[in-house]
Amino acid sequence: MYFASSSVLSRLGAERKARRTSSVVAKSGPRDGWQVLVNGGIFTAAAALAFLAPHPAFLWRAVAAGALAASAADTWATEFGTWLGGTPRSAWNWRRVAPGTSGGMTTAGTVAMVFGAAIMAVVVYAIKWGRGHAIAAMIGGLSGAVADTVLGATLQERRRCLGCGEHTERVVHSCGSRTRVERGVPGLGNDTVNFIATVIGGGIAFWAAELLGS
Repeated sequence: MYFASSSVLSRLGAERKARRTSSVVAKSGPRDGWQVLVNGGIFTAAAALAFLAPHPAFLWRAVAAGALAASAADTWATEFGTWLGGTPRSAWNWRRVAPGTSGGMTTAGTVAMVFGAAIMAVVVYAIKWGRGHAIAAMIGGLSGAVADTVLGATLQERRRCLGCGEHTERVVHSCGSRTRVERGVPGLGNDTVNFIATVIGGGIAFWAAELLGS
């Protein structure tokens, strides 16, 4: 469900999204293997552990659901935000930022984030993992997506083009010039932030499922 919806969403308004974000985002177009790994790695590991260590299997299922919900919420927020949203504002200082900038927020993206987490929660309930797991997935998904936004706005590396001076997340800007890190943690790129978000989403879902006893 997650991978199918992500594939469809990436194609919706693809031309408009590419036009708005191509000078900013480090990667565009279909997801590559590394992106699939960082977004689905925690889910895969937790699903495997549910079979290998079956005694707390319900908690591993919660981790899997929370991690995938976090990734789905972030993906929906990004795709709808860059497609239908206006000029985003930074989650850190509320200043306007270019479309596609990590940590940027729009109304469309925020609404889509909630829907992305909710849909994964509905799927969890539909496959009969229980109401508690669905709630845990929703909580974990939103927590992970919010963490992704905050980390993107604060610690993720920001680069500046040495040629035209524009801010970007690309090593080589769309104008052809190289870029340098201006702020943030060097090497902490979007893929790493996405992975951290799934860890947080899975961890929060684990905690919620344990509290709910589901």
